[in-house]
Amino acid sequence: MTEESDRNSAYAEDRERQPRRRRRGIYLLPNLLTTAALFFGFYAVVAANNNEYQLAAIAIFVAMVMDGLDGRVARLTNTQSDFGVQYDSLSDMVSFGIAPALVVYQWALADLVNVGTLAGKLGWLGAFTYSACAALRLARFNTQAGVADKRYFQGLPSPAAASVLAGMVWAGNRLDLSSVYSGFPALAITAIAGILMVSNFRYYSFKEVDFRYKVPFTAVVVLVLIIVFASLHPPTMLFGAALAYMVSGPVLTVVQRRRKRHRGA
Repeated sequence: MTEESDRNSAYAEDRERQPRRRRRGIYLLPNLLTTAALFFGFYAVVAANNNEYQLAAIAIFVAMVMDGLDGRVARLTNTQSDFGVQYDSLSDMVSFGIAPALVVYQWALADLVNVGTLAGKLGWLGAFTYSACAALRLARFNTQAGVADKRYFQGLPSPAAASVLAGMVWAGNRLDLSSVYSGFPALAITAIAGILMVSNFRYYSFKEVDFRYKVPFTAVVVLVLIIVFASLHPPTMLFGAALAYMVSGPVLTVVQRRRKRHRGA
């Protein structure tokens, strides 16, 4: 009995000396939101294949909301993980890289084949260019996440580029602009959005905006007016806002470079 008790006590001491293994698993809430973003991105493709372009565009916007929530929830609940970062990047590629390109292709770019063989090839090549640029944009963002200036994005963010395409499809579908000749403007906007994602233009990230502090009363009035104007025709207003943000990058970069030149002079 003494030898058995000594063995048990020695075994217990060895168990205590060994470092405790971490429980393997993933955090549920932020990854659930990422899965929701992935779901709506996939649903946008399904809706576009069924010629339900309005639902497809709305699904992309909902995916943007889910994508914006998962990171904030992870930071608030202290549930960040390397798995979540990689999963979020893959979800962004589907929701903001593949889905918008396929939706705009089904809506307008596929009809370019009726103009000519070359125009038809330019249609699907433009959609592929957007998807490839989105993949490059996400890869560059992941490698520069620790050293980049948090106040600005280098290149147009993929959710913002997706909002341009989704807003264009939604507004064009509501205004009955899905004709053969609307494919060329859609092709130009798709290609420009893709190129801006991999450009060096700086876009304001709005990460320094703190909503906890007080604001002037006029700011609330301006916010109310923005909501009123947006309610007149939401698709057009969303497309206009997304288009304005897409143009703001080159404008901001040119203004900053001119200021640096004047300071140097």
